[in-house]
Amino acid sequence: MTATEQLELVSANKVHGGWLKRYRHRSGSLDCDMVFAIYLPPQAEQGPVPMLWWLSGLTCTDENFMQKAGAQRMAAELGIALICPDTSPRGVDLPGEDESYDFGSGAGFYVNATREPWARHYRMYDYVTEELPALVKRHFPVDGERESISGHSMGGHGALICALKNPGRYRSVSAFAPIVNPSACPWGEKAFSGYLGDDRAQWAQWDSCELVKRSRESGASRQELFIDQGENDQFLDNELMPERLEAVCAEHGHPLILRRHPGYDHSYFFMASFIEEHLAYHAKHLL
Repeated sequence: MTATEQLELVSANKVHGGWLKRYRHRSGSLDCDMVFAIYLPPQAEQGPVPMLWWLSGLTCTDENFMQKAGAQRMAAELGIALICPDTSPRGVDLPGEDESYDFGSGAGFYVNATREPWARHYRMYDYVTEELPALVKRHFPVDGERESISGHSMGGHGALICALKNPGRYRSVSAFAPIVNPSACPWGEKAFSGYLGDDRAQWAQWDSCELVKRSRESGASRQELFIDQGENDQFLDNELMPERLEAVCAEHGHPLILRRHPGYDHSYFFMASFIEEHLAYHAKHLL
């Protein structure tokens, strides 16, 4: 076993008959130590179970979703493993990595950085689509042929681009309040210019709206996108703008379910209210 394959158990808690565990490992793609969380339902004791990847939003770690969303009860009932990576490299001592909440630590944006000094460590796309899945499949009783993906805010953006860029990889994809057009919102413009440079043509490969526009010519996935959005979300008008993705999907015939929920904001209270419906949606495709 190589150094990048060794897992150090950080914590373990039994919940709804299964086990929520956190592990630390050395990431080769990020060149630093990383922590991820995995919930294995009771069914994993009898054999491999399907996987649902969860990508979290700005400022989050692997713990936010596992502690606040209340997903384990339904995951245990359905027999689905939940895997939650961190949202960025940690402690790599890059200048400015801890100066703001929306760039650097806790804000990897699930892209592969090409601009120095970020390119050495900030390769979150490779980490969540290649390195961590391979690690999980080697060490845990999961079915490598059955995986879906979901996420919130920045993580919703991550889930959408991972699915759109990898046709056939994920059985289903969903998102809560995703950043759908990062090339044209303050959060995305700051992150993309920092990680990718000023060539906006390079940004398009990490933008859900642009991927849908170019799906026929680029071969991007055309699977259904399932999105929930709170109408009282404080970031709705300036950062999220789901109507942009809605318009692009309508224009290009891309299947989209976009549900708007009056009164709900951007918090985990919103996710906790509808996470079981998302799990049921993914179960239809995974099971």
